[in-house]
Amino acid sequence: MSRYAEMWPKYAAWWNQMAYRPGREAEFVNYAHFAVDHKQRYVDVDTTVPWYLIALLHRRESDANFDTYLGNGQSLHHVTTIVPRGRGPFASFEAGARDALRVDGLTSVLDWRLEKIFYYCELFNGLGYAMRGIPSPYIWGGTTIQHPGKYVGDGQWNGNAWDGQPGCAPILKAMMLLDSTIAPERET
Repeated sequence: MSRYAEMWPKYAAWWNQMAYRPGREAEFVNYAHFAVDHKQRYVDVDTTVPWYLIALLHRRESDANFDTYLGNGQSLHHVTTIVPRGRGPFASFEAGARDALRVDGLTSVLDWRLEKIFYYCELFNGLGYAMRGIPSPYIWGGTTIQHPGKYVGDGQWNGNAWDGQPGCAPILKAMMLLDSTIAPERET
């Protein structure tokens, strides 16, 4: 069984059950507005990757700073020193984003169902949470699906830490309410 075949039913169930944690809805709506307001920048990356997925990764990797490399949030103007190392420098956010998406294999994906978006978000960040059997806060941060536990550094696990960053799923939910063209098919 492929890893995706194992994971997509979990993503589907979590999406169906997901609610914003109290007090976080306005935050996610603000992030969604930013993404939709900058839609053309994400479209200009010009890959097979949906613009809204690029926006989600951008928010999570660098708080949506257009002067950073999509793959890890480091400056576009220097060679990266953290994973993925040795990338850049890049002349623009778009050039760096194309590189990051290609390096992580997202440009070869043709079918962008909702559950596959979450799968590739998790792959983009790393499989450490899945290996521990908990939902990744990279995807579910700020929702009722999130559990305690966080990698506080590369390979450094703290089971009591709480990831306060916004997850991709709640931002996507808010984006879907603002832009009706964001309507990925569901897995069946």
